[in-house]
Amino acid sequence: MARPKVINSLLIATLYLFSVPGLAASSGVELESADIDSNSISSLQRGAANFMNYCSGCHSAKYVRYQTIGKDLDLSEDILKENLMFNAQNIFDTIQTSMSNEDAALWYGTAPPDLSLMARAKGVDYIFNFLKGFYVDSESPTGVDNIVLPGTSMPHVLWELQGHQSANFESHKNIDGSETISFSEFKQISPGIMDSEDYEEFVRDTVNFLSYISEPVRGFRITLGKWVIAYLIFFLILARMLKKQIWRDVK
Repeated sequence: MARPKVINSLLIATLYLFSVPGLAASSGVELESADIDSNSISSLQRGAANFMNYCSGCHSAKYVRYQTIGKDLDLSEDILKENLMFNAQNIFDTIQTSMSNEDAALWYGTAPPDLSLMARAKGVDYIFNFLKGFYVDSESPTGVDNIVLPGTSMPHVLWELQGHQSANFESHKNIDGSETISFSEFKQISPGIMDSEDYEEFVRDTVNFLSYISEPVRGFRITLGKWVIAYLIFFLILARMLKKQIWRDVK
């Protein structure tokens, strides 16, 4: 039996991150919590705009339709068409990138992965720290590297917002005499359009949107789950009372 397309996409997205040399190795960096608010419609709306303006040129989200986004995020069809639908004509279209796989392979060495399920594959904390973790590296073909994903082929597309930063690393001697190099801190080289707090909020909103598109029904599922649990508790109380009523005269 053929695997569903959604499962295939999840496997492809995961394999992509481990297929490029250096990506399989753990960076050893402690991940900061993304601290997203999946119930914040305003955050999700900003994240949708961030994704379409900065990510959709290279990355698709082919399992998400504009109509679903509009319905869930309280966006009218006019707003969708004017602000989000750059490569689509119909609100029932899915989010596709304008860049072909051939061009991507020529420019980056590999096609950027679809991001529909990336938040589920890697986790929101991983993506949050990845988008904050670029630093200047003169030996990299793109001029930057990333502390979360060393050797990444992705350029720092948000450099105008964050600015340029360098990464400081510390060397530690192990008991066996070997040496371990670990990340210490970032140092700002040149400022971006945003300060650090605004950029972090920008990234948080973007990650929040990526989390949403990875499971658009999550909010409904959680709400339904609460009602189901409340029903089961009510039924348990009712069953307990009924048992006492039936067995009260039995000695």
